[in-house]
Amino acid sequence: MIEFLSPVSKSVSAHREILPVGVLGKKIAVHSKQGELPDLKDVKFALLGVKENRGGVDYMGEEVSFDLLRKELYSLYPGNWIHKIIDLGDIEKGATVEDTYFAVKTVVEALLKRNIIPLLLGAGQDVLYAQYRAYDELGEMVNLVNVDSKFDVGDAEAPISNHSYIGKIIVDQPYNLFNYSALGYQSFFNPPEEISLMEKLYFDAYRLGEVTSDITVVEPIMRNADIVSLDVTAIKSSEISYKNNASPNGFDGREICAIARYAGISNQVSSFGVYELNKFKEEKSSAMLVAQIIWYFIEGVNFRISDDDFEDEKRYSTYNVPVDDAILLFKKCNKTGRWWIELPFFLNVNNKLKRRTLLPCTYGEYLSACNQEIPERWYKARRKNEV
Repeated sequence: MIEFLSPVSKSVSAHREILPVGVLGKKIAVHSKQGELPDLKDVKFALLGVKENRGGVDYMGEEVSFDLLRKELYSLYPGNWIHKIIDLGDIEKGATVEDTYFAVKTVVEALLKRNIIPLLLGAGQDVLYAQYRAYDELGEMVNLVNVDSKFDVGDAEAPISNHSYIGKIIVDQPYNLFNYSALGYQSFFNPPEEISLMEKLYFDAYRLGEVTSDITVVEPIMRNADIVSLDVTAIKSSEISYKNNASPNGFDGREICAIARYAGISNQVSSFGVYELNKFKEEKSSAMLVAQIIWYFIEGVNFRISDDDFEDEKRYSTYNVPVDDAILLFKKCNKTGRWWIELPFFLNVNNKLKRRTLLPCTYGEYLSACNQEIPERWYKARRKNEV
């Protein structure tokens, strides 16, 4: 993968030298010389910039730089962390957009096979398509969570763009997508037919108000995610400057950092991307917020707690709840307090869905089941299996 990577700029390297002792910039191993990557042994995180922005619907030939983002991230102090971080530098624009996608897919796939979590800084969110395709050779279905004000489904037959890439993910072979969850969508930014399509495909869509009224709804969604993508335009303009986002509605800084931490705490999330970072060359406060988003994700990963072996019944409390003609089986981990619901219709399958036999849920959904209300996420999973 080294042939696809360019070192961080001399400006970033020089800035790193003058930082105080103890900050991340002094602890991160950096790709600073062409052809010489940091040692990947025992590394947990790899920061990776992707400068591809030609898929943007408003592309006007702008150049992309992640220098300010790196400087702000490097200036932060780490928490009580145990995992190593490296900065692999950037993937430059290829001769074509497809060349860039291939480079991203190759690098991310190589990192995943080493159990390293890629932290992608992306100019255009269409690069998420390449991030998703990196899972093709891993042999399992994946769940994708997108923190965005738009679904970005688009026309699967049309050329891919930063507002039209989910359709490609859904229809292109090989079919690896089990579930797509959109967090923070705003109805007036989405065509009615896309809202209807989300329902027909039994995907999960959570409106902005639903998430901000109770940020904890994010936890079970992230717990079952493999890929998490965050579009910075989901953040309100007053938080990230009007140059980067014109919408007055969206997540605030505290909410978006909480969401990133939930993503990190999830034992399942194996890659994390922050996208639409086109205009951050001179926006110091915006760059600092993105740096803090990355910081909170890393913080979450460092405090992951594994759920105990599901096969050992002594480590779980099991509850059978009869609802209509079905009996729903809930499990609560005695160590973490997390709740799960069994998907019996996947128990005997011998394919890429095999690990999806338990679905994360909440205590509130267990209580609702006791009141004869079938959890919506269980119902959608069942309908996807039937389809």
